[in-house]
Amino acid sequence: MPVNTLPWRDPARVAALHAALKARILVLDGAMGTMIQQHGLGEADYRGERFAEGYDRLWAAHAHAHGPGCGCQGHDQRGNNDLLSLTRPDLIRGIHRAYLDAGADLIETNTFNSTAVALADYGLSHLARELNREGARLARAECDAAEARDPGRPRFAVGVLGPTNRTASISPDVNRPGFRAITFAELAAAYRDAARGLLEGGADLLMVETVFDTLNAKAALFAIDDVFAEAGARLPVMVSGTITDASGRTLSGQTAEAFWYSLRHAEPLAIGLNCALGARELRAHVDVLAQVADAHVSTHPNAGLPNAFGGYDETPEDMATTLRGFAEAGLLNIVGGCCGTTPEHIRAIAAAVHGLPPRRVPMLEPA
Repeated sequence: MPVNTLPWRDPARVAALHAALKARILVLDGAMGTMIQQHGLGEADYRGERFAEGYDRLWAAHAHAHGPGCGCQGHDQRGNNDLLSLTRPDLIRGIHRAYLDAGADLIETNTFNSTAVALADYGLSHLARELNREGARLARAECDAAEARDPGRPRFAVGVLGPTNRTASISPDVNRPGFRAITFAELAAAYRDAARGLLEGGADLLMVETVFDTLNAKAALFAIDDVFAEAGARLPVMVSGTITDASGRTLSGQTAEAFWYSLRHAEPLAIGLNCALGARELRAHVDVLAQVADAHVSTHPNAGLPNAFGGYDETPEDMATTLRGFAEAGLLNIVGGCCGTTPEHIRAIAAAVHGLPPRRVPMLEPA
């Protein structure tokens, strides 16, 4: 269905989101990948029936377009978590449900890698729009079910647009500093396709997240604007960057303050930080955003820093105590978890911030 013919949801949903943000600190869900890993899935689980032989009508169309030697049929799919929205929708819905039961108000779609750019590693670029549509549909269905159980508390499906595995600002080849593995136009095209799918699936808002390169985020926001123009309607948009190390900067070299001012023109509903670091390490950078941003502020950190085995050791209680400190300092409007977090973390965080007032969004002079 063309985006511009979609039956757009009642604008009252957007009004309900704004009302909720004024009333309390909203809780975002936790890690999808962490929960999927607990199931110990193998290649057959990821492929399901549809991709059991690595070939169907969509593969046929792709091979026709790219030629018989494109090699797409030979890609392993284990680890392609977004594909589970098609092959194991029951599992994805169950994870969404667990986070909603734990107290989440906002549920992220299982679409972090669902752009043609990122899916190229799995030979599935041609499925990007479908994966976004189905990812949004599953999250929306669980939000609707949660609202049916508790009509007084709206729940919102957040359409996730991840950073891709390419950077528009930095060369991947130290011997060719001027080389770029992708262009702005290529990123924007991929993000348009993904955003169309998220809207078709019923996302309530979009989030450009885990931004390590602000130019990638600009491409995403440019693409989103194009899709909204096609549709003749807009949804709220969140942006969340990632501070990659103790330097306090994104991979492309920006501080949290510079990150905000580079994207302020997009007038996001919320600006925030997630991933890479734990809550303690993110505190100073979230504080900066809270001081300068005339938008809501969000954070969904990792469960501490990764240990020697790539795991995360911060307990739900420890993480909740730290994030309660953020809330008591007036820094938060939206809070959740990233890598290593589980429904137990979200339940503890929700309890820790319950009853604390949300940050007041300041009125600043136009940039």
